Amino acid sequence: MTEQPEPLDLIWGVASIAHAIGRTVRQTETALAKKELPCRKVNGRWVASRTRLRAYFEGGDDVEAH
Repeated sequence: MTEQPEPLDLIWGVASIAHAIGRTVRQTETALAKKELPCRKVNGRWVASRTRLRAYFEGGDDVEAH
C-alpha cells in the first residue's frame, strides 16, 4: 500500500484567510499590509498556515507575524 502524503494546512488568498479568521477582506488586507498576521506572499499571493493562525490568535508566544 502506498502512503498518501499528508495535505498541507495552507489557506491561499486574502478572501480565504479573511473567512478563516472571521474578518472582512478589507480588514484582512490592512492587517496583512501592517504585517500583523503570520502570513507571507508566495508568487504574489498571500498564504497562511491554519495551525500558525490558530496559535497566533490563541496567544502562542512562539508564533510571530511576518
